[in-house]
Amino acid sequence: MKATRHNGRSGVHGTYNVKHNDRNFDVVNSEHIDEERTVKNIYWDCYQGYYRPDTDKGERLTFSEIEKQFYSEHYGEHVKAQNLRNEEARHKERNRTIDDLLVNKKTCPEESLLQLGNIDGTVPSSLLAEISSEYFDEFDKRFGKHIHIIDWALHLDETTPHIHERHVFDAENQYGEICPQQDKALEELGFELPDPTKAKGRYNNRKMSFDSTCRSMFLDICLRHGLEIDMEPVYGGRSYLEKEDYIVMKLKDEKEQLLDTNAELMNENDRLVMKISDVEAVLCDVAADAYEKAGGVIAEMVIEDTQRTNEKLINDYEARILESNTTPATKNIVKKIFTGIRNLFARTTQRMLGSIHGSLSDPLIKERNIGKIKERARESIMDKLTRYKEQVALEPRRCKPDKQRDMERGL
Repeated sequence: MKATRHNGRSGVHGTYNVKHNDRNFDVVNSEHIDEERTVKNIYWDCYQGYYRPDTDKGERLTFSEIEKQFYSEHYGEHVKAQNLRNEEARHKERNRTIDDLLVNKKTCPEESLLQLGNIDGTVPSSLLAEISSEYFDEFDKRFGKHIHIIDWALHLDETTPHIHERHVFDAENQYGEICPQQDKALEELGFELPDPTKAKGRYNNRKMSFDSTCRSMFLDICLRHGLEIDMEPVYGGRSYLEKEDYIVMKLKDEKEQLLDTNAELMNENDRLVMKISDVEAVLCDVAADAYEKAGGVIAEMVIEDTQRTNEKLINDYEARILESNTTPATKNIVKKIFTGIRNLFARTTQRMLGSIHGSLSDPLIKERNIGKIKERARESIMDKLTRYKEQVALEPRRCKPDKQRDMERGL
């Protein structure tokens, strides 16, 4: 039997909608949900505890409201402080709200799906609930300082019982504020790169080590309950996707090839569905950062070149004058004069550097130049995207499955 722990934050329709988990929508038109069994589902959140629709009739906050309340309490001060810093830096366009954090792919809650078996065979829902409860307790004991479970739902109204659990990673930033940040949280918890000898990247990061640890925790609990579990991660099939574990296994075996053909196709499809709005957002950040860094470097290069030119010119004149004067006293006077000239040019050059930096920081000049950088970068990126799409269109393509739904339906 397969023990599944599959996680993610977004799909083809954006970040996962928590309304699916607590059934805060009209389920009548959902073909894979049995409306009559929905009342048997079990829900839990960090504020209200457990809830069953068939036995608990009181008014309750929805998962959407719970998550907004949690984010407001834990990250509200950070949002206010960061917005204030943005305004002081004249980047008010970067200001964000709690709602923005909840829908951003980097700061929204991560969702995990826990499932035993599939459509062909599973375990009693009570056993899944017991195993998952033990898993959540162990999860909180080991990681609760920086990873917080906000809510979860046990769905009994679909083909295979399964649990949706949502959590958020957070840690203290450079200003002493607690905010959502996954990698810093995992670093604080002591997670290392799967392959410490290689640079951190998409296929070598702490999240992979964390996911591997969580999967091992879940499997160990299943084994303690006497279940016969397939311990080997499988990657590439529709019935069971464990991408991070697969890559960790490959890294530990010291194999250079990290992706098979299916993974490459998935990555290509992921790149192709990148929205123009995402490209625009990246361009804004990159253009502003490039301007700040490049402007300073160019100014310093210009000043250094000016200093070299001035130094050479002064040295040439000094040498000529000294050659025409043989009296020691005269030479000493000439040297003192040229030393004064060098100091004068040095001070002037530094004033020039300050003036250039001031001009580059002028809001109107800065905005105009960043706009030019964005426009040229946009043309370059769109041209490359077009060529890339044409290239991929010539290769065989396979439809990318809706992973979340496939896992739920046990396909």
